[in-house]
Amino acid sequence: MIRTQIQLTKEQAEQLRALASERGLSMAELIRDGVDHVLDTSPRRANRQDLRDRARKLAGRFSSGIFDLAGDHDAHLTKIYAE
Repeated sequence: MIRTQIQLTKEQAEQLRALASERGLSMAELIRDGVDHVLDTSPRRANRQDLRDRARKLAGRFSSGIFDLAGDHDAHLTKIYAE
């Protein structure tokens, strides 16, 4: 583990100390649990499989209205850039 130092308000420290006592845990353990919760619920934490699953669900849901786009994309881009 890496030792770090944080600053809490007086109210935060008092409430955290009381909660730790009620649960039979240390304040440090409660703080680590809180950090884990923030990291686990952060969108940045999404793993690669979750990202792949989300991409698969989106595939095919939108349409450009151009049916030969995949096979003739260069011609379509040339036309768009010429405009």
